[in-house]
Amino acid sequence: MNSVIMVFLGGGLGAVARYGVNQAALARFGPELPWGTLTVNVVGSLAMGMLWAVVAAQLDTFPVEVRVFLATGFLGGFTTFSAFSLDAFHLWQRGDAMIAVAYAAASVALSVGALAVGFALVRATMATWQA
Repeated sequence: MNSVIMVFLGGGLGAVARYGVNQAALARFGPELPWGTLTVNVVGSLAMGMLWAVVAAQLDTFPVEVRVFLATGFLGGFTTFSAFSLDAFHLWQRGDAMIAVAYAAASVALSVGALAVGFALVRATMATWQA
């Protein structure tokens, strides 16, 4: 089956799973802290590590369709944090510890900063529309 279709199917299932975890955490713990997001980030990163250990051990024989369905599709739909974690781990594993730490810090700081800038831009634009 086409890899794009496998990513599409896995991504949809992962997104539905993420939604379910978020809804369950909200019902159980309330909205004070984003427990659902924390859960999917940690569980998704754990699952990516487990999957990648299997893929690395069987690189020549592991089916590409299964890998893209699970890693890029399902885990990507469940949480992109798992892909971020894998990238940081690869940097660390190859001996680039300082680059891995810088990558992780920059990813978090720049992503949160970009969100704040995007929010502010839309808020400012909306204010001019309403004026």
